[in-house]
Amino acid sequence: MLKILRIAFSIIVLILSGYGLITENFELSSYMIFFLGALMLVTGLAELQKDRKRFWGYMSIIVSLYAFFVSIHGFLLN
Repeated sequence: MLKILRIAFSIIVLILSGYGLITENFELSSYMIFFLGALMLVTGLAELQKDRKRFWGYMSIIVSLYAFFVSIHGFLLN
């Protein structure tokens, strides 16, 4: 289940970032950062489930929380 979510979030982030780079329209960057945070959260949870690299699992979750904060900040300012 986590692998499917990781692939789906990766595709969404790639599409949104590619759209922003090609059209030079960065209005969707808050959505891209939100989905990037979701991707990092799923990656951190997958690492913690495997009981490997516990530090990187926690670090991914912390980075995802920061990305959520930045995306919410972007939603409120736009």
